[in-house]
Formats: sequence, C-alpha cells, structure tokens
Amino acid sequence: MTTDGSIEDAAFVMALRGRGVRDTDTLRAMERVPRERFAPARHRDLVRRDLALPLPCGQTMTAPTVVAAMLAALGVRAGARVLEIGTGSGYVTALLLRLGAAHVHSLERYALLAEDAQTNLMPEDRMQTTLLVGDGLRPGDLPDGAFDRILINGSLPELPRPLLARLVPGGRLVGVIGTAERGRLVTVDASAGAALHERIGAPLRLAPLTPGRARVL
Repeated sequence: MTTDGSIEDAAFVMALRGRGVRDTDTLRAMERVPRERFAPARHRDLVRRDLALPLPCGQTMTAPTVVAAMLAALGVRAGARVLEIGTGSGYVTALLLRLGAAHVHSLERYALLAEDAQTNLMPEDRMQTTLLVGDGLRPGDLPDGAFDRILINGSLPELPRPLLARLVPGGRLVGVIGTAERGRLVTVDASAGAALHERIGAPLRLAPLTPGRARVL
C-alpha cells in the first residue's frame, strides 16, 4: 500500500472515531482493509465517506459506521468459526478475518456478487473463506455445523430461528430488526444451557435482506 493510501486510511479511521466508533479492534481492521478494493470503480471516490454505496444486482455496500457497529457487537474472537449471511462485495468478509476469524462461511443469493467478492478478496483470505451461492434464510442452504459467530448483513422483520439454532454454546448472532429506515441492532447470545439472551441496541439503517436465491443473476 502506498504512503498516501496509508495516510488516507488512517484519516478514514479517525473520521469513524469522530462519528462515535470506539471499538479498537474494529477500527484497526477497517484501517487494514481498503474499502476501495471492494467498491465498484465508479464509486471509489466515495469510499472514505460514511455512505452506503450501490453494488450490482440492486444491492448496497453498507455504510462504514453501520458495519463498525455490527462488528463491535459481534465481538469476533481469535479462531472463531463465522457464518456471514449476505456476502455483498466481500468487504465485511475481509474484516471478519482481520478480526481473528479462523474461517468465514459466507452465503450470497446473487451468483454475480459472490463471483465479484471472490475476486475482491486477497488470495490469503480466499483460503480462509467458503463462499456459497444460496439463501441464508433457508436451512437447506446453510453449511453444516454450528458457529461461534453469525452476522446477518441485512435488516429483517424478525430473527430467523434456524440461524439461532446454529449457534454453539457461548456463541453470538448479530443482526438488525426492522426496516431499512427504522431498524435496531440486535445481539443474541447462546448460553451453555442453550438458552438465548437477546439485547436490543442502537437504531441502525440497513438495507433489507432479500430472501430466496436469485434465479438469473
């Protein structure tokens, strides 16, 4: 990375701090992963602004402060097995790995976006990522096993029970409940006794997660 790029990334992180992002690990990861690598070329002049950016297939690249809030709530620990619903550009996938995830299984309903994300990821990140084309809300499309952390990259009217059932004891799921305009951060922790403890957090604006697997794109 060039010196100018490093300075710009540091300034980007400082701007996030100014907007209230305080989690040190998340900020460090966002400084290490250049957002422009994952943004469409025509929008790369906007990557260091706190904006959601358009992606192909009518999808969006989530605004940095929303990403940061969700990752801070997720609390990824070193060696975690992570399930990500909604790959998008692959930017959040890369951040999950920088936060210490041992492996990320990521589901994307659009094959075109999954292919782009695979290209956007660094070669070493691809070795720790399994990108799947499928519906993250359909139990039959989910990868086998349970997960330490589950991240839903899209707002939903309610949390899907099949995803909650995939948490290991001590695991955590983070998502947004509501609509694109009126959503709230939700964190669910699974106790050792399989009980689920839900916490409602700050308001967040996040595009809805579309169910189903795309038939064309």
